Amino acid sequence: MTTEAWVNPVKRKLAAGEPVIAVTITTNSVDVAVHAARLGFDFLWIEMEHSPITLETLRNMLLAVRGSPTVPFVRVPVNELWAAKRVLDAGAHGVIFPFTSTPELASQAVAACRYPPLGRRGSGAGLAMICWPPCDDYYTMADENVFVIGIIEEASAVARIEEIAATPGLDALFIGTSDLSFSLGLRGEQNSPLLADAVAKVLDAGKRHGKVVGRPGGTAEQIREYTQQGFLLFQATTDLRLMEAGARQLLVGIEQQKSKAL
Repeated sequence: MTTEAWVNPVKRKLAAGEPVIAVTITTNSVDVAVHAARLGFDFLWIEMEHSPITLETLRNMLLAVRGSPTVPFVRVPVNELWAAKRVLDAGAHGVIFPFTSTPELASQAVAACRYPPLGRRGSGAGLAMICWPPCDDYYTMADENVFVIGIIEEASAVARIEEIAATPGLDALFIGTSDLSFSLGLRGEQNSPLLADAVAKVLDAGKRHGKVVGRPGGTAEQIREYTQQGFLLFQATTDLRLMEAGARQLLVGIEQQKSKAL
């Protein structure tokens, strides 16, 4: 056993004011997760809301990436205690809760990730412990290090953002800009002043209440711009889109070489 207290590296970097970036895992493949965990991202955003990843595959992913500098977070399909319990007991180091649109749901998310008396997480952590650094007291380490993210993706959440942002134990507010756009009646449009105003309200509330605020970041330029605005947590693109981008870069280069040879 180690006597040195382990700190979630995402928490450590954010506490120092440094941005963190996740790669999104949507492929039902342990190999993809392992390779992604060695690319240099800060955390894996393992997607269980919008992908076919099952709990069994998630467990295998978490076992395969243990010890990696890239820690595994999981977006659960619903904001429910049982959903968080299952991924935490599989070994997740953070939980991302969709549609956290009320302060009650924000409080429920936090409670799902903390053991009593701090919360309502069940004590069956035998499998989880294997995926975390060895220690004398897993329960305390988990209470201090599980990262809790509430996704703000509905207009109703923006209307109550001050209450949501004030939730004790909620580590970050993540703005789901696409779903928020739809909720505002914009059908996914990202350049509307209406969406920009909603995003600004969430960012301002997060700053006032000492919460990290995040959003999707598709390019290095976007992440640089958003960091200057005060965002610190970013969801980069998916494993499949990274593969597509790499393939296109290769194929374009091949076509250019062919053109030069003619």
